[in-house]
Amino acid sequence: MSVSWNLWHGCHKISEGCRHCYVYRQDSRYDKDSSVVTRTAAFDLPLRCKRNGDFRIPSGEMVYTCFTSDFFLEEADEWRAEAWAIIRERCDLSFLIPTKRIDRFRVSLPSDWGDGYDHVAIACTVENQDRANYRLPLFRLLPIRHKLLFCAPLLGALDLSGYLDDDIEEVSVGGESGMDARVCDYDWVLDIRRQCIAADIPFSFHQTGARLRKGGKVYRIRREFQHSQARRAGINYKIDR
Repeated sequence: MSVSWNLWHGCHKISEGCRHCYVYRQDSRYDKDSSVVTRTAAFDLPLRCKRNGDFRIPSGEMVYTCFTSDFFLEEADEWRAEAWAIIRERCDLSFLIPTKRIDRFRVSLPSDWGDGYDHVAIACTVENQDRANYRLPLFRLLPIRHKLLFCAPLLGALDLSGYLDDDIEEVSVGGESGMDARVCDYDWVLDIRRQCIAADIPFSFHQTGARLRKGGKVYRIRREFQHSQARRAGINYKIDR
C-alpha cells in the first residue's frame, strides 16, 4: 500500500519538464493559480491518530511526498524544518521525495541528517540532457542514503552513463501526460534501460505518456492506460513489485 502526502501545494516552473505540469493542468479546471504556494490541511497527516491512538498511516507504508509541489521549493523554506521533524518522528514509514531542485537540498536540512535517514529516498528528476548535466553532478555529491533517478517527463535521449554508479538504487522513466504532451520515443526509453543493465542498476518504465513513438509511429494513449501500458511492455529490470 502507499499514501500521498502533499504538505504544500503550488509551484513555479523552472525547466522544460515543467512546461505542461500536470498540477497546473488540474488546477486550471478550478481556476486555481498553481504558482501560489500554500500549506495544506494535510501537513501533519503522518502524525494523525485514530480514536484508539494508533496512527492513521500504519507502520510500513510508503509515503509519496510532495507530488503537487516540490519539497525543496523556495516558498516552502519556512515550513521545511517542521516537515523534516514529522518525517524524523515517523521513522517506521518510508518516504519518497522527488525533486527538480536538488541544488536546494541542503536548505533547512536537519542537523542530525548525517549521510541520510534510512527511511527517506530522494529522487532527482531529469527530463533532458541539459538538466541531467546540471542536476546529476550535484546529486552524486550529496549525503543521501537512498538515491533514485526519475527521467520524467522524458523529452529526449539521455546519456546517463557517467552518473550511474552504485549509489543509484533505481532509474524510473516516464513520458509526459496531457493533451499538449510532447512525444516520448520508445527508443529513448530502451536506451536508458540498456545503460542501466550495463551498470547493473534497476530500471522501471512507469508511464508511457500521452504520445509514445514506437517503430516510427506515434500512438496516442489515454491517461488511464499510460501506467498499465508501460508495465505491459515488460522491460523492467531487476524490480519485483
